[in-house]
Amino acid sequence: MLAACLADGFIYILICFLCKGLEPIWPGLLAILGQAVLAVLWAYLANKWYFDTYPAKKTYIIYDVRLGMDSLVEKYGLSRKFKIEKILQVGYVLNNLSSIDDAEIVFTSGIHSHDRNILMKYCVEKGIQMLVLPRIGDVIMASATKLHILHLPIYKVSRYNPKPEYLAAKRILDILFSSVALIITSPMLLVVAILVRKDGGPAFYKQDRLTKNGKVFKVIKFRSMRVDAEKDGIARLSTGENDDRITPVGRVIRKFRIDELPQLLNIVKGDMSIVGPRPERPEIAAEYEKQMPEFRLRLQCKAGLTGYAQVYGKYNTTPYDKLLMDLMYISDPSLVQDLRIIFATVKILFLPESTEGIAEGQTTAMDYEKREVTPNASEKMASK
Repeated sequence: MLAACLADGFIYILICFLCKGLEPIWPGLLAILGQAVLAVLWAYLANKWYFDTYPAKKTYIIYDVRLGMDSLVEKYGLSRKFKIEKILQVGYVLNNLSSIDDAEIVFTSGIHSHDRNILMKYCVEKGIQMLVLPRIGDVIMASATKLHILHLPIYKVSRYNPKPEYLAAKRILDILFSSVALIITSPMLLVVAILVRKDGGPAFYKQDRLTKNGKVFKVIKFRSMRVDAEKDGIARLSTGENDDRITPVGRVIRKFRIDELPQLLNIVKGDMSIVGPRPERPEIAAEYEKQMPEFRLRLQCKAGLTGYAQVYGKYNTTPYDKLLMDLMYISDPSLVQDLRIIFATVKILFLPESTEGIAEGQTTAMDYEKREVTPNASEKMASK
C-alpha cells in the first residue's frame, strides 16, 4: 500500500503538471481504494493457496546452550510453516544421528561450530534442510572473499572496507535524504519543540554516542524524559512504556519515533548515516563489551538513524542478537540493502513491539547465550 500511495501520488503530480493546474483528487482516491481491495484479496488468496499447497514441514530443533526456539516459532506465527515435533539436545543427536532421519527441517540453536558441522554434513547427505542460528564468527565469515592461492581455495576475511564509489554514493544519499526530510518535517519539528518545552525543560538534548572507529559525537534528539532522568549520573536503558521517567509528550513522540528526527542534523553534519548500527552510549557499550568483546566490531562503519537490527529485530531484542544483525549489515554493504532498510523502516512505526523496552536488569549482555533455558528442558526433550 505504501508503494501504491507513492506511485499514485507521483502520477497525480505529473497529471497536474501536464494539465497546468490542479485536477480533482477523487479519482486518485478511488484508485487507491480499489488497489487496497485488490491487495487484500490477493494476499488472502495467495496465502490460502500457499499454505494449502505447502503444509507445515516436520521440524526438529537441536540446541546446546540456547533453548526457546520453539516458543519463538509459535510467537511469530511460523507454526504454519514449521511443525515442531521434537526438541533435542545436541549431545543426544550426535550419539544417535539417525534420530533426525524423519525430519524435513532441522533448526540448530546455540551449537558450537564443531558439533554443528557434523550435523550440517549429515543433513546435506540425507537431504534434510538445515536452518542455522549463526554465531558471530559465522557472520564475519559471510563477508569473506573467495580466492585461489597455491592451487588451494582460500577465504580472505578482512575489516569493513567497502568500495569508494559506494561510500560516495551513500554520502550523497545521506545529504539529499536528510535535507529533504528536514524541509518537509520542519513544521512538525517546530510544533513538537514547543510541546516538549511546556514542562520548563529544553526541547532538545545532546548525548555522547559512538560512531565509526569509536569516535564520540553529540547526538541530537527531542527530550522525551524528565530533565532529572539521570540525576545520579548513571546511564540506564529505557524499560519502555513502564519507564516513569518518560514525559506524557515523550511517550507520543517515542511511539512514532519523532524524537529521533533531529538526528537528521547529525547526518547532514557527517557524524551519522541514514543506515548503520544505532549509535550506543560509551558507558553502555563498555558494559556490553565486558561480556561481549566483539561488541566493538559494530564500530567498523558509521552509526545510522536506522539499521538492520531496528528493521528485523525489536527494541528489546538482546544485545547479542542485535550485534549479529549489525554485523550481517556490515558484512554485505550495498546501496540496495540500504534502500531496503530505509523503506522497511516505515513498517516498524506501526508495530507496537518495536517500542518495547529492555527487560529489567538487562543492561548488559549477561547470559546472552543461556537465555530462555528452562529448568524442565530435559523433561520437555524427553517427553517429545
